[in-house]
Amino acid sequence: MKILGNIIWLIFGGIIIAVEYLIGSLALMVTIVGIPFGIQTLKMAALAIWPFGRDTRVHSRASGCLYILMNILWLICGGIWIALTHALFGLVLCITIIGIPFGMQHFKLTAIALSPFGRDIVTL
Repeated sequence: MKILGNIIWLIFGGIIIAVEYLIGSLALMVTIVGIPFGIQTLKMAALAIWPFGRDTRVHSRASGCLYILMNILWLICGGIWIALTHALFGLVLCITIIGIPFGMQHFKLTAIALSPFGRDIVTL
């Protein structure tokens, strides 16, 4: 079921989301200051390309003030807009019964878009 969900996800827009994250990541990595943010967008691209059967978890080492500072800076510089976009797509997809699984994947991407620093992608 996970494979079928991922294939349908790719056909109906998942590949576009992942490519957008990849392009954004490459644009961020052009500057030295943007490299940590580019790594986080690569993490989001990896989750956006194959979201079914994977989830994000806060890892145990994520209790430092650097993670908090970077997540706040991330939110100010555009993370809130990414999260709101995923939340909006999730709400729209959850209108129909067929779209609920895909809406839930957008909500998963919303969680990582709000605070990517200190999160890992795990396979369920």
